[in-house]
Amino acid sequence: MTRAPVVVVGAGPVGLSAALALRARGLPVVLLEADPEDRERPGSRALFVHRETLALLDGMRPGLADELTAYGRTWHTRRTLYRGREVYSRTFPPPSGRPPFTSLRQVDTERFLREACAAAGVEFRWRTRVIGVRTGASGAWLSCADGREWPCGHVIAADGARSAVRAGLGIPMEGTHGEGFHVVVDVADRPGAELPLERVFHYEHPGVGGRSVMRVPFTGGFQVDLQCHAGDRAEEYGTEEAVRHWLPGVIGEGHEAYDISADRILWVSTYRFLRKVAASFTDPHGRVLLAGEAAHLFPPFGARGMNSGIADAAAAADAVAAGTPEAVAGFAAVRRAAGLFNSEAAGLALDHLRPRRRIVRLRQRAAAALAPVLPSCGSWLEHAPYGPRHGSPAVAGRKY
Repeated sequence: MTRAPVVVVGAGPVGLSAALALRARGLPVVLLEADPEDRERPGSRALFVHRETLALLDGMRPGLADELTAYGRTWHTRRTLYRGREVYSRTFPPPSGRPPFTSLRQVDTERFLREACAAAGVEFRWRTRVIGVRTGASGAWLSCADGREWPCGHVIAADGARSAVRAGLGIPMEGTHGEGFHVVVDVADRPGAELPLERVFHYEHPGVGGRSVMRVPFTGGFQVDLQCHAGDRAEEYGTEEAVRHWLPGVIGEGHEAYDISADRILWVSTYRFLRKVAASFTDPHGRVLLAGEAAHLFPPFGARGMNSGIADAAAAADAVAAGTPEAVAGFAAVRRAAGLFNSEAAGLALDHLRPRRRIVRLRQRAAAALAPVLPSCGSWLEHAPYGPRHGSPAVAGRKY
């Protein structure tokens, strides 16, 4: 008897990973994506693929981790400054094995995943927008905008923050909406004058009115993240014209005159912090499994979004391959616990980045003053913006 195909909804990195993981388990897979095959995906978006995620991807397609790390960038120097004064700097020796992470634009990660999926026999259906879903004891049925209905044994919904599948199931997102906004800018490298290969975080950068700034390299350029103040307006900092005004002064020491011509600014975007987790990661019949941003939304600090989504995808494929209601229920419980942990960790990071209490700012100021004589204070300033690194056994030992 031929097994009904598993349908994955959404061709972002999480949906592609889910499809690849299902094929690695020998299951027939159809991937539905609302956009056309030649869609353009601007911006670096999710930059980091962490070592744990690389291991998951290599389990889905041996050699994929090496392809990603060969293309991506790994830096070994991390620096933190407070009001223009360095409080932490450390250069790590290159790892002997797989690096702790690789940094590349999400569009490049997706390119590698799409090629791996095509080689693995994933069936793609582009321009196929899912608008509804119903489930029963024997399977699930997806309704599409073109009038077609897709019957399937299971569905892995990776269709993003505005998931039509999750909405069709009536599963709410629970959590908070953070105050304020950040501006993200992608800048192309200037050949022959690349910035140092290091990640730099500035608390209260004096070159931009005391706003915090992070600079992160990726293959072909670097990303700058500006934390705006509560009363800032997006048009003052989040347009390309505004970026050309403030960016040269915050790129780094000695780079105040750094060339920021219009053609080097690749992408400008603003985002607000959402900390939300789906009330359930599956439907009552255990036929639909939510993954990635269809299941949870986190602030970007700590790189939890895509990495946790790929962990969702791997766990969902395991549950579907097992073929039992108990396996799906286990997936939903474990991955929701991971989502709640990540949401809490992101909240701790936000409390540090956007402190509401004066005592937090005083602690930061004191730590910066003591950092030259107490390295642990500088280390705390370095690590606190990213939240706790490790979860509990309830999240399978993964920090995502």
